[in-house]
Amino acid sequence: MSDRTRWGILSTARIAREKVIPALFKAANVEVTAIASRDERTAREAAAALRIPRAHGSYEALLDDPEVDVVYIPVPNHLHVDWSLRALEAGKHVLVEKPLGMDAEDAERLVSAAAESPRLKVMEGFMYRFHPQWIEAKRVVDEGEIGRLQQVHSHFSYFKLDPDNIRNQPDAGGGGLMDIGCYDISLSRYLFGGEPLRVVATVDLDPGLGVDRLVSALLDFGAGRSATFSCGTQMLRHQRAQAFGSEGRIELEIPFNAPQDGPCRLWRETDEGTFERVFDRVDQYTLQAEAFSRAVLDDTDVPLPLTDGLANMRVLDAIKASSRQDDWVAVPS
Repeated sequence: MSDRTRWGILSTARIAREKVIPALFKAANVEVTAIASRDERTAREAAAALRIPRAHGSYEALLDDPEVDVVYIPVPNHLHVDWSLRALEAGKHVLVEKPLGMDAEDAERLVSAAAESPRLKVMEGFMYRFHPQWIEAKRVVDEGEIGRLQQVHSHFSYFKLDPDNIRNQPDAGGGGLMDIGCYDISLSRYLFGGEPLRVVATVDLDPGLGVDRLVSALLDFGAGRSATFSCGTQMLRHQRAQAFGSEGRIELEIPFNAPQDGPCRLWRETDEGTFERVFDRVDQYTLQAEAFSRAVLDDTDVPLPLTDGLANMRVLDAIKASSRQDDWVAVPS
């Protein structure tokens, strides 16, 4: 490696083809060298369409490729940890899609393995954290521009009934909580700069698909601080995030899927009025890739440590447990 990392894409998943790979081509310190599928024809077609030099007809072949330094893993949720472990065994750096695993116990396997290979960088792909609007939101909160942060609320939803879609397959880690609720949890922890002590939640399951289609939760961060969120997979597509402090509030118009064809807006409201901040269009996947590559090239810590992903999984587990028990559940530290 010199001034670029060489990336291999483990899967031809839609998120890789439509969002991440195009973003990687725009990254200043990234070179996309290979893509893999379990079907060689699919891999070759994807490589040709995306202008990727090499195609592999198996994931194992990509991991054996000496021209790959970093492996991006967008496989279904239940395979995240296993293929991340295999990538580490092959000596590759790993960027794995969210959520980190199926549950905290699953995620701990990856955290432990990564600790045993400190030379290799491993990070969970929460791309929203790299968008300038979230960096600004965190600054506003941390510098007290809305006073003491007291409450965070967010919503994330879309409509999808297709039983063949991986998001609607429970054994593969489908459902709204794992797919999009993980963002709501992550942003609350990010803004508060800590972990919730306990959670209480309601979960509505689709009787046919067997996945959660609506989740509403309350996260208690202690000292009178809380977060609420809802996420749904059978309702109008919408997303929003707000943070309320003792002296004001902030609101993010498009907090998660920031568009590449238009700006994002953040509003800060206080007694002095409402102030709008407009952020020029950027590709948050590109920013994520560049940050991860810098950590690889400079041998520094990744921006989002795996312990953050593990902490997020513990909250996800507690929310599931709360729904089953119909009561508050403590979040393990």
